[in-house]
Amino acid sequence: MPVTSTVERPGDAPDGPALPVNELFASLQGEGKLAGVPSTFVRTSGCNLRCWFCDSYHTSWEPTHAWLSVDRIVEEVAARDPTHVVLTGGEPLLHDASTTLLERLAAEGYHVTVETNGTFAPDAPMDLASVSPKLSTSTPRTENAPKGDPGEWEARHEARRIDFAALTTLLERHEAQLKFVVTDPDDMAEIDALVADVRERTDADLNDHDVLLMPEGQTREELESTRNVVADLAAEYGYRYTPRLHVDLWNDAPET
Repeated sequence: MPVTSTVERPGDAPDGPALPVNELFASLQGEGKLAGVPSTFVRTSGCNLRCWFCDSYHTSWEPTHAWLSVDRIVEEVAARDPTHVVLTGGEPLLHDASTTLLERLAAEGYHVTVETNGTFAPDAPMDLASVSPKLSTSTPRTENAPKGDPGEWEARHEARRIDFAALTTLLERHEAQLKFVVTDPDDMAEIDALVADVRERTDADLNDHDVLLMPEGQTREELESTRNVVADLAAEYGYRYTPRLHVDLWNDAPET
């Protein structure tokens, strides 16, 4: 999955702060509280986890990217119309240069959402931390891993998927939403327990409307079988439902 075709693809990292960019494009935010807002997406490559259902396969299981300087990324963002920027991945916060990019975007006056798995918490400006803690059902196993045998990733993912220190720091520093991918109604017991645990560990306000349930599904057909179930669960538990507009509208095609 290449970087947007208007962006050159240098082979090596340039001098100075740079990021491995998988996609850079303008579209509509598909998930969360700001679903439907015109946005420019900067999708970095590389992740410290390996969810079996990852919808950004080319940033995790088989990462592809072009190295772009932070200066070039800011130029590309400025060349597009949206004033809302989404820094996503992969896991964008594992890269030190993401902090530099976030500082530059804040100085330019952009409203920035960072989509993260909640295992890194750098001291960086974010208007919305969209935190997606990974449940035990996300762990890759032989029966579901996209590459068959997950090898060492099964143990590594399970050990890394929740970092309460990073998670609570993100909630205390930023406006935040907790966004859970729901694969089955049985996930709700784990979600409730995790939300309760987070509330015990932090003084940050975490209201039920800040907890979002999102159906798992990478195609329209898959979402058709899950969205109503998850919407009913949100109504039952008092949490917020979030759609996946990019799947509903464009079937999760590249650069959407």
